[in-house]
Amino acid sequence: MSVAAKDNCVLRLERRLKAKPEKVFAAWIEPDQIANWFGPGDMTIPSREIDARVGGEWRVAMRSTDGTERVVSGVYREIDPPSRLAFTWAWHNDGKRGHETEVVVEFAPDGDGTLLSLTQRTFQTTNDRDMHNMGWSSSLTGLAALLEA
Repeated sequence: MSVAAKDNCVLRLERRLKAKPEKVFAAWIEPDQIANWFGPGDMTIPSREIDARVGGEWRVAMRSTDGTERVVSGVYREIDPPSRLAFTWAWHNDGKRGHETEVVVEFAPDGDGTLLSLTQRTFQTTNDRDMHNMGWSSSLTGLAALLEA
């Protein structure tokens, strides 16, 4: 289930996953796992650098089927396993980081699984928010498939 907030600057998504919070949390900070679910649609992850500590940087390159590569990076602001992860997010354009948003992901026990809540805030436009809604929704579908495999 995915729900986008009406607020132009904030995106909120929820997804129930069939894995314990510890396993879901690990999928967000372990580079080899990120390569298997991160990115929308048919994107692949040819490179990822993850320094999973408060103040540590992360950087992921996503490649589309036509060979176009997009890079996104940020800094971890909060790491509280297995319940909460917060980090900054900015796309790279022409080698420079663009507008920065903040992503907070919360992992709550939900029976035998996890209720994942993602909030990304301070988008510049509703289109930016809506594009991230599509991207995150697709990525979370990939995460669910990875966790259920």
